[in-house]
Amino acid sequence: MSIIDKIRYPWEVPPREGEAVEVAEGVLWMRLPLPMALDHVNIYALDDGDGWTIVDTGFDSKRSRAIWRVLLDGPLSGKPIRRVIVTHHHPDHVGLAGWFQKDFGASLWTTRTAWLFARMLQLDEQALPRQETLEFYRRCGMDEEIFNERRSERPFNFADVVAPMPLGFRRIKQDDTIHFGGRDWVVHIGNGHAPEHATFWSTDDNLVLSGDQILPSISSNIGVYATEPEADPVADWLESCERLSQYARSDQLVLGGHKLPFTGATVRMRQLIDNHHGALERLEKHLETGRTAGECFAPLFKRQIDKASYGLALVEALAHLNHLYHVGSASRTLREDRSWLFQKIS
Repeated sequence: MSIIDKIRYPWEVPPREGEAVEVAEGVLWMRLPLPMALDHVNIYALDDGDGWTIVDTGFDSKRSRAIWRVLLDGPLSGKPIRRVIVTHHHPDHVGLAGWFQKDFGASLWTTRTAWLFARMLQLDEQALPRQETLEFYRRCGMDEEIFNERRSERPFNFADVVAPMPLGFRRIKQDDTIHFGGRDWVVHIGNGHAPEHATFWSTDDNLVLSGDQILPSISSNIGVYATEPEADPVADWLESCERLSQYARSDQLVLGGHKLPFTGATVRMRQLIDNHHGALERLEKHLETGRTAGECFAPLFKRQIDKASYGLALVEALAHLNHLYHVGSASRTLREDRSWLFQKIS
């Protein structure tokens, strides 16, 4: 590996709350807090002269709105937010899009799938998990203690952290060229972490706005959920990484949704692909005897999974098991307790 191929971090320290770092001419990097193990989301503001385009928004919370007001009056110099671009539908990215539309008159630009998912989930408020969700947990082989806790608790609801989204958005799709921040950006769509996830590749300089599709030092969660229990997002992820790799260059500054901006996109894309192939190989060996998703954490994560991380670990384990099942490397049978038991096909 040559020096130019290494992953490098031009900024070792992220911006403090309410502050911004200029990472390129007219491009500000900011952060908002998240109440989880991954305790932040990166947001970006790009100067359009008479206003700003912002990329992703953070959760909707009193704290997030207060931080945004500090940012608007401070680093953003009181200029209006004219456009909000949302890379994908997850609540830490879309949470305040509706607020910016309603209170600031900003237009929302995102992919059709991201808008549909976000608006549907925001409207689908649940006081307790639905029967389909409980059955899904059973199919995964969820730990009995955690299952009994979750069946009587309010589940995670988009409505709790996503502002109401008005009707109307501007669709972003593959191969679009969009001008903002004084640059033309070509849209390339990824999948796996989220369906129809938009990434933006500048044709005027070396910037990439990658959302959660390309992150340094961590791999984006790839999960299967009760909404589509037979899905194979690992296949979608690997296809996306291979396809996006052709646009990656070592000198590009990748501005992701979490962690630090970095250079070395070519080597990082290869790592993201190899990491999942390695995980699949370890998992397949683990399936010499039949296992449920809840029994497959060790080969995939190689660390202890606590309660806070259990849900994400479970859906990611199922995603990798589903992939082995769909490609014909593992069989699947229904155990007496209604859990799917996966086993390697010799």
